[in-house]
Amino acid sequence: MGPDTRVQDLLGIELPILLAPMAGAGSSELAVAVAEAGGLGSLPCAMLSTGQVRAELVKIRQSTARPINLNFFCHHSPAVDLQWEMAWRERLAGYYLELGLDPETPVQSPTRAPFDGAMCDLVVELRPEVVSFHFGLPDKELLAHIKDTGAKILSSATTVDEARWLEDAGCDAIIAQGYEAGGHRGMFLAQDISTQLGTFALVPQVVDAVKVPVIAAGGIADARGIVAAFALGASAVQMGTAYLFCPESTIGSVHRQALRSAAHHETALTNVFSGRPARAIVNRIIREVGPMCDLAPPFPLASAAVAPLRLKSEAAGSEDFVQLWSGQSARLGRELPAGELTKQLAMETRAKLRQ
Repeated sequence: MGPDTRVQDLLGIELPILLAPMAGAGSSELAVAVAEAGGLGSLPCAMLSTGQVRAELVKIRQSTARPINLNFFCHHSPAVDLQWEMAWRERLAGYYLELGLDPETPVQSPTRAPFDGAMCDLVVELRPEVVSFHFGLPDKELLAHIKDTGAKILSSATTVDEARWLEDAGCDAIIAQGYEAGGHRGMFLAQDISTQLGTFALVPQVVDAVKVPVIAAGGIADARGIVAAFALGASAVQMGTAYLFCPESTIGSVHRQALRSAAHHETALTNVFSGRPARAIVNRIIREVGPMCDLAPPFPLASAAVAPLRLKSEAAGSEDFVQLWSGQSARLGRELPAGELTKQLAMETRAKLRQ
C-alpha cells in the first residue's frame, strides 16, 4: 500500500495502519476489528490490572489470530504531596459545591499504573506479537525479558532526541507523535510543550535521525494525511481520533457528541485532567482552570480530584468536566465500524497513491 513496507514486514500486518492504544477508549472489540481488517489492533493496558489484561487478550485471541499490540505507560509514580493535593482540591471546591458534591469526600487514587515486574511476567507468559510504550521505556531488565519473547518493541517520540534515545535503547520502530495528536503527549525527555513539533515537521527529521522505521502519528485521519506521511518518509501511520467515532470505541455519549460538533480550532493541550499534557476538546474546566495549571499535581495524581466532577457531569449529559480527548483532526472523523473504516482508508490511500 505504501512505498516502504518495513513496518508491515516487521509487525506481520497487511496494512501500514496502526490503531492508537487509547486508554479508557480502546476495547478488545476495537482491536479485533482493526486487526481483522489488516491493520495492527492495539489494546491499551495502562488502566487495567494483570487479570483484566489477561481476560481482554483471551477475548481477542478467541476472535483473531492476527498480530496484536499491548500498550503500557512508563511514567514514574510520584510521591503524594499533601499540601499540593489540598491546594488542588481547594481550586476545584467551588465546582464540587455547584454539583452538590462534598469537597471533603475522599477520592480514589488514580488507576493509571506504570509497567512493572508483575505486568512484565504476564507479557512474557502471554507473548503478544507487539508491545508498545508511552512516556519512554521500562527498565532495561524488564525490556530485555520482553524482547526475549520475540515481541517487537514500539514507543512514542515527540522530539528527535527522544527518537534517538529510543533507537539506542532497542526499539524496533518509533512512533513520531506530533503536536496535533490527541490524548497524552508521549514526552519523556522534553518537558516544554511550547517547543513541541507538529507531525509533518517532526516525521522527516526523525526519519533522517534514526535507522529503524518510523510511524507517523498526530492529526492523520484520512487518505490525504496517510499519503503525506509516506511522502515524508514514514513507513506507517498510527491513528486514534479517527477510531473514536467507531461504535467499538468505549467513549460515552457526551464525548461522542463533542467529537461530532467540535470545530477545527477547539482542542488544546491541558494538564487539568491528569497532571500531564494531553490534547482534548476545550470545555469549561479547561477554560476556567487551565489549559495548563500549576496547581495540578503530577501525573497521574491530578485525576483523582477531577474524577467525581467528571462522573457527575457526564451523568447529567454535560461536557463541562469530562476529559474529551481528541486530536486536531476530529472534523475529518467518520462514523463507521472500525473494520470498514480501516479498509476504506486503505482503499482511498491506494487511489491517492495512483494519482
